[in-house]
Parts: sequence; structure tokens; C-alpha cells
Amino acid sequence: MELSITTPALLFPAISLLLLAYTNRFLAIASLVRKLIDDYKVETNKKSLVLQIKSLKRRLNYIRYMQGFGVFSFLLCVTCMYSIYNSWTYSANIMFAFSLISLLISILFSLVEIWISTNALELMLGDIQELS
Repeated sequence: MELSITTPALLFPAISLLLLAYTNRFLAIASLVRKLIDDYKVETNKKSLVLQIKSLKRRLNYIRYMQGFGVFSFLLCVTCMYSIYNSWTYSANIMFAFSLISLLISILFSLVEIWISTNALELMLGDIQELS
């Protein structure tokens, strides 16, 4: 396969949009954690809040991995383009392959984080249905 400089450049917008989505997730969860910590200081039933904060902490770790692998994929794309520019085709192919693998890992972490988020919401909805 012939790898041109435009091939890794096609990943730039995709990776940038993914990183933006990951950052938005991070900011939303960070805001929720701050709110729960404030609630923890005044709430008498702290067990539920502690479980929610632990779940959010776990999700934040997954988002950190998502962002890390996304940024690594971006860096590998740039390195791949530099290798193509210098006609280092073997290293360019290796860098592009690792960039795709890194992007795949990032998306897999995103899938796990979405799964955890959905399960937490289902538990909360189940609790509300039992109250009514």
C-alpha cells in the first residue's frame, strides 16, 4: 500500500473531534463530582454519595486513558507525516499503524466508559421507580 501524506492527515479532524468530545465528558463529570462533594459535606446519608463519587472517579480514569491514547494517536499521525515527508516509508507505515491502534484503544476505552455510565444511570432510575 502506498501511503501519501494526505492519508494520516485525514485522521486529524476525526481525532480532534474525539478529543473535544472526551474533554466535554471530562468537564461534565468534573462538575458533577464537585457538586457531589458539596452534597457530601451537608448530607447525612453519605453511603450513596460515596458510591456515586467512586463510580465517577472510575469514569474519570477511563476518560484519562481515552484522552491519552487519543493524543498519542495524534502525535503518531504527525510523526507519520514527517516520515512521509522525509521519504522514510517503512517508519511512516509503522507510525500510521500504531496511530490507528492507539485510536482504536482510545475508542474502546470510550465504549467501556459509556457502558459504566449507562449502568450507573439504570441503577439510579431503578431506585426512583421503587420509590413511586
